[in-house]
Amino acid sequence: MNYNLEQLTKTASQVRRDIVRMVHGVKSGHPGGSLGCTEYFVALYGAVMQHNPKFQPDGKGEDLFFLSNGHISPVWYSTLARFGYFAPAELATFRQINSRLQGHPATKEKLEGIRAASGSLGQGLSMAIGAAQAKRLNADDRFVYVLMGDGEQQEGQVWEAAMYAAHHKVDKLIAAIDFNGQQIDGSTEEVMSLGNLTEKWIAFGWEVVECANGNDMKTMLSAFETAQNKAGKGKPVLIMMRTEMGQGVDYMMGSHKWHGVAPNDEELKKALAQLPETLGDY
Repeated sequence: MNYNLEQLTKTASQVRRDIVRMVHGVKSGHPGGSLGCTEYFVALYGAVMQHNPKFQPDGKGEDLFFLSNGHISPVWYSTLARFGYFAPAELATFRQINSRLQGHPATKEKLEGIRAASGSLGQGLSMAIGAAQAKRLNADDRFVYVLMGDGEQQEGQVWEAAMYAAHHKVDKLIAAIDFNGQQIDGSTEEVMSLGNLTEKWIAFGWEVVECANGNDMKTMLSAFETAQNKAGKGKPVLIMMRTEMGQGVDYMMGSHKWHGVAPNDEELKKALAQLPETLGDY
């Protein structure tokens, strides 16, 4: 895995600026989880995946990514733009009528990088498993990645899919859970306690990689490398990724209240003052 840590860190700062500006621009969207997952996305597209910005929907010979918790689309759109899938200027159309950048990722708009519509929670893992099995049938040895939310683990379909992947030894699959402890109505502990997720996934037949700080780029990269080393050996792999809701913007951090609320003008100024502009705003 080759990467420039300084450049990835700079890109993460710019992605965070994009997120708060996009959500502020239309006064709607989901900044909290997007900010918390920035290192995951930048590491994935900047160092981990073999992918091609000249987008081919079938993804033959490439690593594939599926976003299950589709409401954090701002971080994905920004990452795709910053890694050459489309011009960053298009980020200004986020959530607008007839935009390709809808609130949840969709395929009708034919946005480069998006292979499946998502946002109905619980379904992303199933889609990723299907893609991984298709690669196996096609003798395509590349990885399939999928990101889920922690509140999403309250969905039954996640556990059906987890059991299926282990039974069928879908071992080129690397899933991740954004474990920030927050969901739309409060903390996961208050809404519906998740218990020990690591032990649950191990019990379902998965290899689990603990990522103690998914908001530290080097730690995130190390978790991906460990996951890749465990993959292909008969078990699907999961990265249990601890993050902070709203990471990078002090007044958003750790609060479920910023799950789906846009900053006002003054709050945007405060956020941007904390996030260095490194690649140029769109």
